[in-house]
Amino acid sequence: MTITAVAIFAFTYLTISAQRLPFLHLDRTSGAMIGAVAMIAFGVLTINEAYSALNLDTIVLLLGMMLIVAYLQVSGFFDLVATFVLSRARTGNGLLLIIIISAGILSALFVNDTICLMMTPFVLLLTSRSKIDPKPYLIALASSANIGSVATLVGNPQNMLIGTFSGWPYLGFFLAMLPIAIVGLAIDYLVLRFFFGKCLRQELKPYDTGIATIVDKALVYKSIFVTAVVIIGFSLGIRLAFMAILGASFLVLAANKRPDEIFAKVNWSLLLFFASLFVVVAGINRVGLVDDAHRLLEGYFAVSLPRQIATFSFASLLLSNVVSNVPYVMVVQHWMTAFSSPMLMWLVLAMSSTFAGNLTVAGSVANMIVLELSKGGAPIRFWEFTKVSGTIALLTWLSGTTLLVLYSAAGKF
Repeated sequence: MTITAVAIFAFTYLTISAQRLPFLHLDRTSGAMIGAVAMIAFGVLTINEAYSALNLDTIVLLLGMMLIVAYLQVSGFFDLVATFVLSRARTGNGLLLIIIISAGILSALFVNDTICLMMTPFVLLLTSRSKIDPKPYLIALASSANIGSVATLVGNPQNMLIGTFSGWPYLGFFLAMLPIAIVGLAIDYLVLRFFFGKCLRQELKPYDTGIATIVDKALVYKSIFVTAVVIIGFSLGIRLAFMAILGASFLVLAANKRPDEIFAKVNWSLLLFFASLFVVVAGINRVGLVDDAHRLLEGYFAVSLPRQIATFSFASLLLSNVVSNVPYVMVVQHWMTAFSSPMLMWLVLAMSSTFAGNLTVAGSVANMIVLELSKGGAPIRFWEFTKVSGTIALLTWLSGTTLLVLYSAAGKF
């Protein structure tokens, strides 16, 4: 049974790590689904055990946030923000700074992948009309979206998992991670200045998108109001999943839009991916593989708290790129109670698994969105992206780990 579970687990993680297996025509969602079904079909889990493995809080939180973001998207909110933000730039340096700050803030509130999806076309259009190299600005968009998302429990999918598993309150998590995000965004700006300093000194032409943005003002106001209420609810300690789906339900009732148009914008494959991974990880946990892995690493973690932080942070940086950050978080959630300060180690996990997204092109969905949307007009080669983004990842990870070690020295958690 153990060999069967390990084989299914290995197959699932191969499809996730490779993103797509051409000879099987599988992507990561279909691979995870097949892995989950195989765990049941080969007797590793019963169907009832598979149902019990699903963490509905995480699924509902994701669904609620995706619906709220969908209403903001169709209302024209993100187009307005992108136009406003980019129109304030006068020089290349100014544009870089504006993109980093705006993408960082928006990603913390509305999920990093969405912000990259919304802002990439505007960055491409502005740089094309201004006749400037788009590469530093595209890399800035992807890297700052990843970095900024670390600040909240809804900034990216792995943080949503951590919010569900850890018991961290939304406001407490935000206050702890905000300095890490700010320092990370500052490093992002300095590294990009180092690599692209010469072309960033150019003057920009006055901004004009040439696009008549269609805005539903009533829906913009309703969506902003609901988003604010949801964030307040998060901050007051109301259950994340309930608050998110409550806000989404209000918009379904109040918006003058057909719900099926909004539901069509939900990333249902991501929900299936999460549900399937819960089952796969439960199967591995059932046969004791997670416990065996923890016992193997326990000697490295059974040290002083600062060394625990450094060791676990480094392991998370690497393994999040090997198996992807979401499944990695699902696996190591079972290890957290063994640490001397579990609440602090949840922060370590959030920081390292998020900043790991900038280490490689495939480290984050946000990276792939930016590169995919820009490949027609401004293709970025693998090494061009990795040498800059990888430097950002290592320096932000180092600064984040240092700050968390200082937290432990101050006895904050």
